[in-house]
Amino acid sequence: MHPLFITLPELADDLSQFEQKLSSFAQQLGLTLSELTLDHISLRCHQDRTAERWAMALSKVGHCFSEAMIGGRPIHLYRLEQPLALLNHRIDIVELPWPGEKRYRNEGWEHIEVVLPGAPEQIGQRAMALIDDHGLVTPGISVKTRRPEVKAGALDNTTLAITNGEITLKFHTYAIDKVVASEH
Repeated sequence: MHPLFITLPELADDLSQFEQKLSSFAQQLGLTLSELTLDHISLRCHQDRTAERWAMALSKVGHCFSEAMIGGRPIHLYRLEQPLALLNHRIDIVELPWPGEKRYRNEGWEHIEVVLPGAPEQIGQRAMALIDDHGLVTPGISVKTRRPEVKAGALDNTTLAITNGEITLKFHTYAIDKVVASEH
């Protein structure tokens, strides 16, 4: 059992459910996750005090290497001392955003982010080339590209997100720790 789950057992149960839903969603999209680089995993919560409790627990099993204000809310990134196991991957970075305007169905694990190296302006084409056309036309699937404002000298973190409203897969060009390092 991962040490995080000693303090937050509800996240262990939720990770198991997330893993099943993620596997099913990837299969629906025709994606072979075992061939991809899973960069990090993200949580979602509804209340500030939940985010604070989770932040305290994450700080005990890793260290916070980024505290940014994005979209008017804090987002912390933690590098875990012991990676989480997810679908035969080992993920050592957890993203913890504080609640914002949007409310999510579930408090817990919400998305993973995949690194697809190449030109940032072509992330959409690279990601879409991996996805089966039939998966994209399934009702409830939405695709969105987001290009955050980039500080001078920082890496472009343009992201393509695909969601079914419950699970989200995000694709970007660079690992999140490299993006954060480029911003300083």
